[in-house]
Amino acid sequence: MEITKRTNLQIDGKHNKQILIDLIFKDDKKPKPIIIFCHGYKGFKDWGAWDKMGEFYAEKGYFFVKFNFSHNGTSPENPTEFLNIEAFGDNNYIKELDDLQTVIDWVLTPDFDQAQQIDAKSINLIGHSRGGGIAIIKAAEEERIDKLITLAAVSDFASRFPKEKELEAWEKKGVRYIKNTRTGQQLPHHYQFYKNFKENRERLNIQKSTKKLDIPHFIAHGSNDTTVSIADAGNLFEWSAISKLLLVENADHVFGISHPWNKDELTKEFQHVLNRTSEFLAASVQDLKDEYIDNDEADS
Repeated sequence: MEITKRTNLQIDGKHNKQILIDLIFKDDKKPKPIIIFCHGYKGFKDWGAWDKMGEFYAEKGYFFVKFNFSHNGTSPENPTEFLNIEAFGDNNYIKELDDLQTVIDWVLTPDFDQAQQIDAKSINLIGHSRGGGIAIIKAAEEERIDKLITLAAVSDFASRFPKEKELEAWEKKGVRYIKNTRTGQQLPHHYQFYKNFKENRERLNIQKSTKKLDIPHFIAHGSNDTTVSIADAGNLFEWSAISKLLLVENADHVFGISHPWNKDELTKEFQHVLNRTSEFLAASVQDLKDEYIDNDEADS
């Protein structure tokens, strides 16, 4: 059966901007486990091979959902370009958590137009990089999540902010600029980003959230990741109660994928990640918990 795609659907976000969503699934009218994917910093739902990732999981029998965070700098009219730089500057972690909650709630509404295609009792989150941190916090908050997969995820938000004089200059100017190496754009961060983080520091503590998790957590990270340290994966593995760790030899932050990705095949590193995560998703929650307990006892 061919894969069905519903692309660039728009729903209202909590913060006065639209959230753009893609659905990828087999239209067999059978309920399927749901996967919701969160892109990372300076990312978007159509980046690189995220679409092919959705097709891979759809072939395996999942209902795959990917979306643009409402303030990621793109717009419904230009979903792959950072033309809405004011929105980018106004983004923060709380808005991203709210966006993810909005998407979860939308998929699970009784009048969701693909309701017959989903198993509302089986919801899985995948997050890449910063989106991995967001997915961890939401998985710790949202009781309806069954499993969590993080790809090259950050383990701490606080350490990614500037320090001392650079921080003081940011507060004084009210804005600082980050270069998007792919496009050459100077993208703004308004000081509200840091202020909002400080106001919500407890909620945005990834370590605290990871330790609260009582669901299976698959952690994948490339050994050559220069964007997010491999130590972050070690932290998450240490903190997460029921976790599997996959270190991918010679893989970078995006497992060898680039944008745009016009090839039919994926890199062997990313394909390996998809194959392993597919095995993880196919296993029952109880089996994963039992396996973790067995491994834990064997190590002690």
